[in-house]
Amino acid sequence: MLRHAAERIALALPVLLGVVLVGFLLMQVVPTDPAIVRAGPNATIDIVEAIRRDLGLDQPLHVQFGLYMWRLVQGDLGVSIINNVPVSQELGATIGPTLELMFAALIWSIPLGIGMGTLSAYLRGSWLDRLIMAISVGGVSVPVFFVGLLLIWFVGFQWQWLPFTGRQGPLWTLQGLRGVALPAITLGGVFIGPVARMTRTAVLEVLSADHVRTARAKGLTETAVVLHHALRNALIPVVTLIGLQIGFLLGGAVVTETVFSWPGVGRLAVGAITSSDFPMAQGTIIVLSGGFIIVNLIVDLLYGVLDPRVRGA
Repeated sequence: MLRHAAERIALALPVLLGVVLVGFLLMQVVPTDPAIVRAGPNATIDIVEAIRRDLGLDQPLHVQFGLYMWRLVQGDLGVSIINNVPVSQELGATIGPTLELMFAALIWSIPLGIGMGTLSAYLRGSWLDRLIMAISVGGVSVPVFFVGLLLIWFVGFQWQWLPFTGRQGPLWTLQGLRGVALPAITLGGVFIGPVARMTRTAVLEVLSADHVRTARAKGLTETAVVLHHALRNALIPVVTLIGLQIGFLLGGAVVTETVFSWPGVGRLAVGAITSSDFPMAQGTIIVLSGGFIIVNLIVDLLYGVLDPRVRGA
């Protein structure tokens, strides 16, 4: 188990390095000059050139990347071009709200998706099975922003049940729960469909296995058979899908945070890109990509809990 964890952590490091390199190169192909953005449209050429030297933009590309990596090793993500605030400070203020939104979206969507998929597999061919699959397909097909706009229009604006703009407070307060409700429903709603479909397929395969028939022959209740013998053995592909979907959910969080004016990393990334704030954009790319890598690393480690063959490796 420890060897498996060490191997996965070792593999994650070059992936993170590749993400940093790709993010750095993507910022270089943007036609906007960061020196002009900082200097302003009315600045003289001499001022722009001085800012370019100060930012190190007059150096060759490989030198710029080396200096950038050296600053990253020291924990320095740079300074925002727009508001002259350290990038780490801005990210520190936005990571918390993003984690709150992710937690609020996953805490209800994962159990619901697994429960719907398990129930659909157990009642295979029934009208409830077809209804659950129809809901799952609809959830996969509808864009995140469309769900968010519908909730804003009806629940927030027409009926005025819940606030729909900004963060109302910490997640552990009543106002915070009310404020995160609509963004969490929007973000978690697109998560239910894939989880339910994968759970249904995995549970159907396990229900026909020999050990499940043996458990039934021993006189165990259907609840015990489905939950302890079928679902547990079906969770490995489901956990894999959940890990991948959480990574894609980070991309959905960018859209959701923008639609609901949620002060998270996604909204910060959109603002940084539209304003050509390259250090801030690079910092958000690193954070979002790092979150994706950490989630998949956790999924890899969970294999050791769910699969005895991995524990023994």
